[in-house]
Amino acid sequence: MAPGESTLVNRKELNPEASPQAAFGARLRRLREERGWTQDHVGSLVGCTGRHISAIETGRKSPTLPFARRADASLGMAGAADSFEREWREIKHGNLLEGFPEYVGYEGRAVEIRLYEIGIIPGLLQTPEYARVLANSAVRRGAITPEQAEERVSFLAERQAALVRPRPPMVFVTMDESCIRRPIGGAAVMGAQLERLVEFARLPNTLLQVAPYEIGERRTFDLPVNLLTLSDRSVLCYAESQAQGHLDRETTSVVPMLTAYHQLQGEVMSQAASVAMISELRKGIP
Repeated sequence: MAPGESTLVNRKELNPEASPQAAFGARLRRLREERGWTQDHVGSLVGCTGRHISAIETGRKSPTLPFARRADASLGMAGAADSFEREWREIKHGNLLEGFPEYVGYEGRAVEIRLYEIGIIPGLLQTPEYARVLANSAVRRGAITPEQAEERVSFLAERQAALVRPRPPMVFVTMDESCIRRPIGGAAVMGAQLERLVEFARLPNTLLQVAPYEIGERRTFDLPVNLLTLSDRSVLCYAESQAQGHLDRETTSVVPMLTAYHQLQGEVMSQAASVAMISELRKGIP
């Protein structure tokens, strides 16, 4: 018997319902056995040992993103709706809205990013302290666990880090005035966050604009919107409500959203005027 291969005597029965991690392992075993492959053989395909495959299958080890991608390639599931990569993202970011983990995968490769936000500073511009206040508030409300709050903050840091590249994307940010006037976390947190916005506006690949209250009905969006332009010039749209998120690639529905974004930019304050408003608010914080 090859190392890492279970016998009928020591074969561990799996319970896929025990956890998302257990479901990942049980599914890996099922697909492996359907093909008549040993754990050692799968290990050779994905670049690890048969013992590691056994540990993944029985839930003793957690899968990583590179492992999930190599498993998909080996099993012919890359890009499939039920791929291991998608399952891994659901395990790691299960507390996020549907469609958002997939959106983030595209965000890290986009050449242009357009954001519109209401009420809170957009995630890509949040300081760690601001992000943690929001996550901790969700914990106190019982919406997420403390562990999920930590994941949220670290996940946001990963998104921000992905934009620091040799050829960074152009990032257009339009914020409703409520984003900068709504106090989050007290004077120190809010003051540092407003300063972060000013620093962001100084970057050569950014455009920061505030949509003031007085534009009234000329505001084209009532919900947050994220638009991505990829290197092939295709455009994706991610929009969400309080409980749902949706990633859209259909040109017939995405192009009108892009048009609405451009119309909004025509109504809002210039970057210079926006930065001046933010700086005035910053001065007023003790």
